[in-house]
Amino acid sequence: MCLAIPARVVELLPDGQARVDLGGVRKTVSLALVDAVCCGDYVIVHVGFALARLDPEEAAWTLALMREVGVTSDGEYGPP
Repeated sequence: MCLAIPARVVELLPDGQARVDLGGVRKTVSLALVDAVCCGDYVIVHVGFALARLDPEEAAWTLALMREVGVTSDGEYGPP
C-alpha cells in the first residue's frame, strides 16, 4: 500500500528541491514533477517527490481525516 500525504512547503532550495513540513518533521523533497510551487503551498508527497500542488482547504480536510483515523497526531500539522 502506498500513501501520499499533504505537506506544507517551508523553504525552496536549489536544484529543484524544497523543504516541507510533515507534522513537525522537516524533509527535503524534489519538485521535479510540480510547476510553480511557492513557500506556503501544500503538495502531495510520496517517496521524496512532490506529485501535485494541493488546495489549502483540501489539505486541511485530508489532514483532519488522517487525524481522525489515527494516521497523524494532533499538533501543528496542516493549514493554520
